[in-house]
Amino acid sequence: MTELTLIVPCYNEAQNVDAFYDRCLQVFEPAEFEVIFVNDGSKDDTYKKLQHLHEEYSNVLVVNFSRNFGKEAAIYAGLHYATGTYLSIIDADLQQDPEIVKHMTEILEKKPDVDVVAAYQKQRHEGKFMAWCKDHFYRFINRLSEVELRENASDFRTFRRNVQEALLDMPEYFRFSKGLFSWVGFETEYIPYVAAERFAGTTKWSFAKLIKYAMEGVISFSTMPLQLATFCGALVSVFAIVYGIIIIAHTLLTGIDVPGYATTIVVVLFLGGIQLLVMGILGEYLAKTYIQGKHRPVYVVKKVLEKKE
Repeated sequence: MTELTLIVPCYNEAQNVDAFYDRCLQVFEPAEFEVIFVNDGSKDDTYKKLQHLHEEYSNVLVVNFSRNFGKEAAIYAGLHYATGTYLSIIDADLQQDPEIVKHMTEILEKKPDVDVVAAYQKQRHEGKFMAWCKDHFYRFINRLSEVELRENASDFRTFRRNVQEALLDMPEYFRFSKGLFSWVGFETEYIPYVAAERFAGTTKWSFAKLIKYAMEGVISFSTMPLQLATFCGALVSVFAIVYGIIIIAHTLLTGIDVPGYATTIVVVLFLGGIQLLVMGILGEYLAKTYIQGKHRPVYVVKKVLEKKE
């Protein structure tokens, strides 16, 4: 059995995969590790680069998706093919140094009670607005969710096979790995790290994608939005009853006035907005239940380049 499996999701990383593997060879002996590159429907020459690596090195396995399914699906695929005693999820852009993975495995070897070693960024190289959004996201989801997510913790972590097995037992379509790791439990030790600059290329995470990813996390691990919808409906009902009593009392005491146009419009728009908000929340949960109910695979593999014996 391989000592360490590196799971490396790749999307348009043609400029990085060679440098990433070279860095791995600087840190580990070839017999100590295997690398599972998951090509997530890249549109550049990533797959060709991975083919060359596979031809040259015997510890390289390549999983080629039929199209882009997303990083979460790539991680899940890597878990299926990993054979190592320890497994590590790491990006191909060299922002996460394989040297840190070596330190993680040393912690696991020294501390048998620890099942997961996860890295969190102690210093972010990004704008103040983006950093503010991420910080407040973790505070927000921790208030709503039944599990707690460590602030600034990433998917960059190394863990034992028992954790791998637990994650594979959850074949849900909409995956949020940070939450899944927290949900399965296990003893986790967090270590700080500073992300390096990308070796080449640009980040694949736009602000819109981060917002979508955050919504996935909230909906996957909390039913609080549904309870919020109920609360909004109850609150509006109370206001409507109170306002109705005021109108009846006013009519009985002073007679019937011509109703104000502005007041009517404001009330209609307010109630309509609340209804649409509630319907939108219900729609998000219903849509995910509908898609999950189809039992479609999380990913589709076009080709697997197996390790050479």
